Amino acid sequence: MPFSYKRIIVKIGSNVLTQENGMPDEARMQHLVEQISGLKKEGKEVIVVSSGAVAAGRSLIRISEKTDAVSSRQLLASVGQVKLIHTYANLFSQHQLVCAQVLVTKEDFRDRGHYLNMKNCFQVLLQNNVIPIVNENDVISVTELMFTDNDELAGLIASMLNADALLILSNVNGIYNGDPKDPASTVIKDIDASTTGFASFVTTQRSQFGRGGMITKCHMARKVAQLGIAVHIANGKTENVLQRLLNGEIENTRFLPDKSASGKKKWIAHSGTFAKGVVRINAGAKTALCGSQVAKSLLPVGVVQIEGHFQKGDIVKLVDEQNHQIGFGIAEYGSEKALERLGQQKQKPLVHYDYLFLSQELE
Repeated sequence: MPFSYKRIIVKIGSNVLTQENGMPDEARMQHLVEQISGLKKEGKEVIVVSSGAVAAGRSLIRISEKTDAVSSRQLLASVGQVKLIHTYANLFSQHQLVCAQVLVTKEDFRDRGHYLNMKNCFQVLLQNNVIPIVNENDVISVTELMFTDNDELAGLIASMLNADALLILSNVNGIYNGDPKDPASTVIKDIDASTTGFASFVTTQRSQFGRGGMITKCHMARKVAQLGIAVHIANGKTENVLQRLLNGEIENTRFLPDKSASGKKKWIAHSGTFAKGVVRINAGAKTALCGSQVAKSLLPVGVVQIEGHFQKGDIVKLVDEQNHQIGFGIAEYGSEKALERLGQQKQKPLVHYDYLFLSQELE
């Protein structure tokens, strides 16, 4: 069954662009550029989230063994990013296409203003038929400032741009129902909102050259699909993987898109890192918010505790009485007023349903 996606995010993992010796796989890069150029010629919009800067740096410079891990990564990434984008530019120019470099950090998603500025940049690039090549700015993103990996970054970009689909090119055919090395394991074709128990069969092992593992892909893919965007995980080393994936001809895992959410909710969904406070709600409020088909606001009568200091317009995290995550929202007023109204009836909502994103933790 072919998929008629118009705006597509293609995330290319480190293992797809790196040879076994740790050096860049330029033949693979060329093949992927040919495929992306083909999609462009079909009238599709394509945004590429590409790893590979560190591998490119490794091909250009030798590092002293005395250099610490963070400094080594900064050095390789800063040198390698130049080669990576230069290679992409040369390859796309052979198809009369122009690409642009977009380097981002987690901090760039920290507030609504930054978010909208970045979104505007992407829209201008797409309007001018330019292919954005996005990567994390590893030169200044270290330790806690890092994305989990480029899967997380790709998910943020997909929801920001309201993409139709996110295609994650990994080194496996999809999500398996067991160890991928076990011949008895098979690829799960479709995953929907009702699928649970990921942790029992998804390996926590990280990829050889990347930072993330398959469980992080599952968490991110579930969240993006919940926002109405289809997510596919496929093997980036498969011949003509993109065209065959979109034609429904190869094995892959698809996270089925749920109902679409507003642009503001898409921002809220990915802003949990920047929550200024925690709002603990009782069982009745949890049932009202999560158990109803009708969107409902969070009222102070259902709030049992306020943690942290926040102001009107800040992101807050909602948890239940067992400290399980319920979701995130934008506070209608500050924590001081929230404390005054704690448990009271007939009060203005603390989080209006228009600015409430429900996202219980993945099991």
